[in-house]
Amino acid sequence: MNKTRGFEKISFNQFKKDTQDLIPEKYQQNAYEKIKLPGRATLHSAGYDIFSPWNIGLKPGEKQAFPTGLKVYMKNDEWLSVRVRSGHGFKYNIRLKNQVGVIDADYYDNPDNEGHIFIALQNEGDSIWEVQQGEAFAQTIFHKYLVVDNDQVEKNRQGGLGSTD
Repeated sequence: MNKTRGFEKISFNQFKKDTQDLIPEKYQQNAYEKIKLPGRATLHSAGYDIFSPWNIGLKPGEKQAFPTGLKVYMKNDEWLSVRVRSGHGFKYNIRLKNQVGVIDADYYDNPDNEGHIFIALQNEGDSIWEVQQGEAFAQTIFHKYLVVDNDQVEKNRQGGLGSTD
């Protein structure tokens, strides 16, 4: 079977490395096991919800990058946008630090971090925002993209997050 697009968990070793400052070691295995692959809420939903593998929260003014334990594969002419769930933005003034996350097809299984998706949030509201383990806190949407005539890019990705600047 030829894979077209989908989500997978990163390895447990990568998860441990990326969550060592956020989750005490004795709870990492449990959090890893609770990673839920993204899914759509309804038949005609465009977005795939991202679920939190542990309880998370942000105080007013606080910013934090949250490892999801997920990676994504897709066709070479596609990209994945990451967004805050609209209800969290509208009700609680939660924002992505980078406004829209862009995940390229060649981010998958890169040597730096296996293509681990992080979601960086900031609380611009005036109250504490919390999400319980298993709750959706972000959403992702697959998109096609086009390139211009005479596109001359030959460089391949050499690393993970921030490696193409």
